[in-house]
Amino acid sequence: MPLLDELGRLSGVFLAVLLRFTFQGAHCELVVSPAGPTQVNAIVGSNLTLAVSFSGAPDPVVIWLMGDLPVVTWTIGSSVPPDIPENMRKVLKVEQNGSLTFVNVSLGFASNYTVKMTKSGVGNAVLSFTLKVFENIQNVTLSTQPDFAKEGTDLFILQYSMLQGVVEHQMWFFNDIPIKTNSHYLMEPRSLVILRPNRSDAGQYTVLLTNPFSSVTTHINVTVLYGPDEPVLEAHPAQPFYVAEDSLSLSCHAEGFPQPTVQWDFGGQMLSDTHKGVLNLTNVRTSQGGIYTCTVLNEKTKEKRQKSTNLNVYETPSGNPMCSVGSVSNVNLQYHCQWPGGTPQAMLSFPELSNTSSGTGNFSLTVPASDNLNRQTVTCLADHPVEQKNCSITASSPAQFLSAVRTTHDSEGKIVVTIYCVSDASPKAVVSWSRDSGAITSGTAYQISSDTTQLMMVDYNVSNFLLQNYTCTCRNPLGSQSREIQLQGPSVSNSILFPNQDGTVVTLTWEIPPTSIVTGFDIQMKGPDLLSTNHTGIQTRGSSDGYRTIQQKPGSARSTDIFGLEPKLTYQFRVIPRANMTEGVPSVVHIVGPGMENCSTECV
Repeated sequence: MPLLDELGRLSGVFLAVLLRFTFQGAHCELVVSPAGPTQVNAIVGSNLTLAVSFSGAPDPVVIWLMGDLPVVTWTIGSSVPPDIPENMRKVLKVEQNGSLTFVNVSLGFASNYTVKMTKSGVGNAVLSFTLKVFENIQNVTLSTQPDFAKEGTDLFILQYSMLQGVVEHQMWFFNDIPIKTNSHYLMEPRSLVILRPNRSDAGQYTVLLTNPFSSVTTHINVTVLYGPDEPVLEAHPAQPFYVAEDSLSLSCHAEGFPQPTVQWDFGGQMLSDTHKGVLNLTNVRTSQGGIYTCTVLNEKTKEKRQKSTNLNVYETPSGNPMCSVGSVSNVNLQYHCQWPGGTPQAMLSFPELSNTSSGTGNFSLTVPASDNLNRQTVTCLADHPVEQKNCSITASSPAQFLSAVRTTHDSEGKIVVTIYCVSDASPKAVVSWSRDSGAITSGTAYQISSDTTQLMMVDYNVSNFLLQNYTCTCRNPLGSQSREIQLQGPSVSNSILFPNQDGTVVTLTWEIPPTSIVTGFDIQMKGPDLLSTNHTGIQTRGSSDGYRTIQQKPGSARSTDIFGLEPKLTYQFRVIPRANMTEGVPSVVHIVGPGMENCSTECV
């Protein structure tokens, strides 16, 4: 019995101890807490610690994750070294309390970090940190695309590039005024887009790039020309293929900050002659055509991406595409576009006219004439692997016009009258002629020019001028305009007399109606004869009571100078228009002399 009693006493003690530990385990909880900030900013090359503290269990297992990737595993207090990837051992260290220390931190360690602590029988605890690593921003440059803004284009881009740095914030200013995104400005990750630029956009643009450790301000002056994209891989100049001996550059960039580093590969060979992702190719050969692969490394995220582009070296068409519009039977419009040459030939189309019709090299599209096409600008898109160009043409009905009449002589001295009718129209208007109600055709009496704009009448009878009513009609598929021309006999519409300062010379000028038939002019004077020199060398002057012709001028003349006047005497001048032997109505009489001061017949 004493033995049984002793055993019972020991069992009770063991049971008490067991219950005690069971009770304590049921109420213990592993807790991990931050011993510093959970949002940490650091400069490249600095040392920092993501500090934690824990309670509730001794020597737990601590696991640090960079994103979803375990980077440190260790049992606190263990003599076994922490399990850290070999490529991170120079940077990552775990402290005795489970904190994670970074030595000479680099951009690649910027990430979200999670610490997990576990203890068998106690459970686990989790705590998250965010580490942002920055570089000082250096060598920021601003550029534009294209070089100059053109008013009326869709957009104009200001973009920056930099040698190094991580940008957290960017701000844009125009003439020192902050720019906000609106219907005119669009701010993208590393550029400012001006939508539909106009002349008021000219001025100084500034970009301010900042992070917690540095800031850089850069300016650029933008010039806007009045009147008038962004792939990951870009070619400068941007062309789908190039002509042999051309020079170009390939640039590779990716969205994100800072500007990613770039390595180019061609035909399995790394190309070392690159700078800031730009590969310069000078005097390219056809053998340089092929697949170029760009490997982009973002120094902030340490992620790599690859992208390829196919560079073709071919022949290119010369010059620019040319547009024209013609008439088919003066009923339909034929739009024509040509950009010949090149390999292959350019693909040409008129999208406003047809979504399905196109051609190469030389392309024509015939459509019915309609009011909708009158004064409507139609654009030809010339799509060639080297580049895309366009040209535009506007078809228009004939505009109102003025006719012109010219009078000349043929080799036999006969009067030749030519009427000109030209209307601004596209396609060019065809001119038809009629007299009274009858159509005029080329023959003996009438000759119509090959372009139909001139009607020529040979051996014109001026005596019948009152009966000469002609009509010219300019017509193209979009409409017509007519003008009636009533030819007039020789006449002067206006004349003016200008004496010189001392009264010895006068200048007589005159005009004629636009439809007047005139082959020449008689300049007549009444009064003392002009000063002349006789056979003895003595200057003499006679007199006459009637008008006499002192000069004869051709039909093209509109002024003459008359010399040898005596300032103290009175003279009368007039102009007689002539059509060969037919005289027209004289001009008004101009009187000059003492007290008259260049009077016309109204003075007397």
